[in-house]
Amino acid sequence: MDFTAPVKDQLFALETATNIAELAQHERFSEASDDLVQAIVEGIGQFAEGEFAPLNRVGDTIGAKVVDGRVVMPEGFKQAYQAYVEAGWNSLCATPDHGGQGLPFSLATVALDSLGAANMAFTLCPMLSVGAIEALEHHGSKEQKATYLPKLITGEWTGTMNLTEPQAGSDVGALRTTATPVGDGQYQIKGQKIYITFGDHDMAGNIIHLVLARTPDAPAGTKGISLFLVPKYRLNDDGSVGAEQDIQTVSIEHKLGIHASPTCVLQFGEDSECLGTLIGPEFGGIRAMFTMMNNARLNVGLQGVEIAERATQQAVHYAMDRVQSARAGGDSRDPVAIIEHPDVRRMILRMKAGTQAIRALLYYAAGQVDRDTLEVPGAGERADILTPLAKGYGTDLGIDIASMGLQIHGGMGFIEETGAAQHYRDARIMPIYEGTNGIQAADLVGRKLGLRGGDAMREFLDMMQADAGDEPALAALLAACQEVTEYMLGHGVDDRLAGSYAYMTMMSVATCGWLMARQNRVASERHAAGEGDTGFYAQRMVTTRYYLDHMVPEALGQKAAAMGGAKLLYALDAEQLATA
Repeated sequence: MDFTAPVKDQLFALETATNIAELAQHERFSEASDDLVQAIVEGIGQFAEGEFAPLNRVGDTIGAKVVDGRVVMPEGFKQAYQAYVEAGWNSLCATPDHGGQGLPFSLATVALDSLGAANMAFTLCPMLSVGAIEALEHHGSKEQKATYLPKLITGEWTGTMNLTEPQAGSDVGALRTTATPVGDGQYQIKGQKIYITFGDHDMAGNIIHLVLARTPDAPAGTKGISLFLVPKYRLNDDGSVGAEQDIQTVSIEHKLGIHASPTCVLQFGEDSECLGTLIGPEFGGIRAMFTMMNNARLNVGLQGVEIAERATQQAVHYAMDRVQSARAGGDSRDPVAIIEHPDVRRMILRMKAGTQAIRALLYYAAGQVDRDTLEVPGAGERADILTPLAKGYGTDLGIDIASMGLQIHGGMGFIEETGAAQHYRDARIMPIYEGTNGIQAADLVGRKLGLRGGDAMREFLDMMQADAGDEPALAALLAACQEVTEYMLGHGVDDRLAGSYAYMTMMSVATCGWLMARQNRVASERHAAGEGDTGFYAQRMVTTRYYLDHMVPEALGQKAAAMGGAKLLYALDAEQLATA
């Protein structure tokens, strides 16, 4: 089916969740006028519909291939990516110092939202380049920035993040890749990295690998890790692309989904020279890694929105066309489109409300990232708190919505030809990569809950409670979150971790509920006044009410698990637990 960018909902979320008009009042973002914002949202939507969406199925069915040791993308991908570069979409929020447009990160979030809904696997390429740009902007030398950022920002070159190794997954400190000094500030890189998204492809003129490695005599664990810039093609003195380095694509993984994204096993420096330069100080790799990963985690949470949007559109289209049985509560015995049946309506309303809620959450988080760059007090802490919520709940709900979309298709959803199954398969990686959702929950009750001794979380909850309005279910959930917060602050690490996932879900739903209550008020006021698109506001009044009245109360059921402690989890030893 055709994809339509959700422009109206994106603009509404930018207004009500991001408050982009307030951002535009700051000198740094003064160019983000209402007209420009609308032009960008509409423009990237049209681009996504015309260039990325038509390649979604061919990317899934054919996928990236290794030919003679090099990754070759399916037909049409290289041309679409070049069109993306030429249109300037990659440079929206990057620094003007190196060719970026300097617009809010929030607008880049909208761009990825449309592109990823059109083609999630393809959009992983520009999404991962963001990590390389972020790391260089914050930690690179002047020479590295001048040499590499202009091409990365335009998208002419792409970037990768090389963290994981066969023996070092979530435990990054166990990595073994080495970096040996060879003079002139260069290091010979040797080792193997796995799960490297777009580690090789044929769409760009160079690929800039950011590689975590150990220098000789480095301390064990994470303290001994450094970050290196390792280009696929070395550069000549004039900056042009030169000789190819010894970076071998050993294989690409055979995966459940995201087939158009080549997930590569890369071997560095096995047979000949593979040179890199240090990014930041020696042993500064972990700090630089978190710079790469923080916004990447928000962008993975956004993938939940993308998949939810695409799955919802397809499910609604199918439900409108599929005629099956008479409506049980109707007067006629004639068969009706399945969208008339109550349970299908329940699923569609849940899909729409959930998609809108997590979009509001991600757009709100993006707005806090922008405010942090403007040094708005408290914005950085809120962005830190929101990151695990956005990544964890955004991807969990994205999978649930993709699953409901498949359910609406019935047996045809289980058949690959309809395309409904692709959304579910593509979505399943989201809670795994860029830090599993269990790690996000642990981060929430560890690093984020401890900000200023818990006061940052208390203030965030107080702010939402003060703005919740006349919403009894939301008020009850926020009160429960406050109670669990104090429980977490008063208990040991095992008890906190045992309840961390439930707590993360409660906090996420409470934040989404607060944002949906805000949207409900705006939509209700404008509908009553007859302002703007009253049909759009009428729909939003229903979907926001569904989230507040049906989905918010469900999260209260997580309180027992959040405060249940770790004792029951360890009532059996490992052998007893494993016994059938």
